[in-house]
Amino acid sequence: MMTRQDPTTVQANSNSGESNAGSRARLLAGSLLAYAFNAFVSALPIHAFRHFYLRRWLGGIGAGTTFQMGCRFLNGRKVHFGERNVINADCFFDGRCYEIRTGNDVSIGPEASILTLGHDPRSPDFADRGGPVTIGDRAWICYRAIILPGIIIGEGAVVAAGAVVTKDVPPFTIVAGNPAMKIGCRPSDLRYHLHNVPFLR
Repeated sequence: MMTRQDPTTVQANSNSGESNAGSRARLLAGSLLAYAFNAFVSALPIHAFRHFYLRRWLGGIGAGTTFQMGCRFLNGRKVHFGERNVINADCFFDGRCYEIRTGNDVSIGPEASILTLGHDPRSPDFADRGGPVTIGDRAWICYRAIILPGIIIGEGAVVAAGAVVTKDVPPFTIVAGNPAMKIGCRPSDLRYHLHNVPFLR
């Protein structure tokens, strides 16, 4: 025996299918853009071309921000850079589920990693755990530092080479080690502007 289906249910199911298809299409497009940049464009020794690509893919790039070769991004739409940032070679930015935002005049050293997603080690189901990362004006992230999900790096703070940041870093604080701990302070009257003019880098 055939029954008449409620038209509002039919419409809802149709909209849900269209929404799922749209989400899959966006995910596929984002994956292709990430693959193209990470596998090919990032290795090109022409900064202008890399910058052109990133301007159209990332969430935002402030004036004067530069990128050296070998940087990699996951879900570039959630990665936002302020003005006059210097992003050195082979950095990794994980914007899969949460945003990464930097202020102005931020220096990020070679091979630094900024993560926004991981797993809860106490979860019996290996559940995801993450959060956005915010980096304040004139912060300095040094060589091979790792910033874990959900962290705020304060204005003018310094993360030393190889440090693993597991909790927020207050403004103008210098941290080092694994886990990163305070080892000093920076002057609070910082007034420099970064300037980097890469060509074949």
